[in-house]
Amino acid sequence: MQLSIIAIGRMQRGPEQQLMDEYLKRLPWKSTVTEIDIKKQAANADERKAREAERLLAAIPDGAAVIVLDERGRALSSRDFAGKIDEWQVAGYNNIAIIIGGADGLHESLYARADLKLAFGTLTWPHMLVRVLIAEQIYRAWSINAGHPYHRD
Repeated sequence: MQLSIIAIGRMQRGPEQQLMDEYLKRLPWKSTVTEIDIKKQAANADERKAREAERLLAAIPDGAAVIVLDERGRALSSRDFAGKIDEWQVAGYNNIAIIIGGADGLHESLYARADLKLAFGTLTWPHMLVRVLIAEQIYRAWSINAGHPYHRD
């Protein structure tokens, strides 16, 4: 399995970057983080979302299961999330792509491409912290599926 985190904006060096890197390093899977920085900002939110969506969609590896992070998505338990990843592996997916949009949210084309719309509750989280949260949850899902003692119920 491979993991692709594809996000709008660049993460600065600091504790969030270190923590995300630590969780990704623990995974036995190949993982990449693609950061998309759009230099010329659009005049309105709809245009910004459309531009971001073009770049995000282009970065999704062929044949990947796609997770979009959105506050209106499904809130899953860690075990249910691990189960979803296990289902994808059994179904033959070799890559999971996680999409983190910009401050204005996601364009409809990303929702249409998503295999899972995932929420970390109804709270609003800083985009850089969300990267840490998803890296940890992916590691936790792997540990659940592998029978590793990291996760405890």
